[in-house]
Amino acid sequence: MADTNAGGSGANCLEKLKSYVKTQKGVILASEIIISFIIIICYAASLYGGYSAVAICEMVFAMVFFAIFMMDLDKQIQVVNWVWSDLFRAGIGALMYIITSLICVIGGSGDGARIAGGVFGLIAGLLFAYDTYTIFLQVKSTRQHTATSTDDRV
Repeated sequence: MADTNAGGSGANCLEKLKSYVKTQKGVILASEIIISFIIIICYAASLYGGYSAVAICEMVFAMVFFAIFMMDLDKQIQVVNWVWSDLFRAGIGALMYIITSLICVIGGSGDGARIAGGVFGLIAGLLFAYDTYTIFLQVKSTRQHTATSTDDRV
C-alpha cells in the first residue's frame, strides 16, 4: 500500500511559506531578500564589485530570519531573544545600506550599474529602516504590557 503522508512535510512547509508570506513581517522579509538580490546583480555588473558584500550579508541574514519566523523556531528556541536580534539586524542593515549606497551614488559617475545599485540600496535602506521601526513598535508594545503592576494590594 502506498503511504498517503509521503509528501506531508514538504506540503506542510509549503503551506507555512504561503501563509507566512501573507503576513506583514513575511512581506517585509521577502521584500528585503528580493531587493538585496537585485542589488547584488547591479553591483556584480559594476566595475566595483566590493560593495556587494553588504547586500550578500543582509540577504543571507534576512533569509535566516525568514526561515526562523516562518517555521516558528523563534517560539521553540528561546535561548536567543529573536525580536531584539531582528531589531539589530534591521537597524544595522539600514545604516549599512544607506552609507554604502550614498557612497555609490555620489562617486559612481560613469558606472551606471553602480549608480543603479546605489539607488536600489537607498530603497533597501528605507525598507530596512521601516522594518526597524515596526520591530521597535513591537518591542515597545510588549514592554508596556509586561510593565503593568502585578501588585495585589489595592
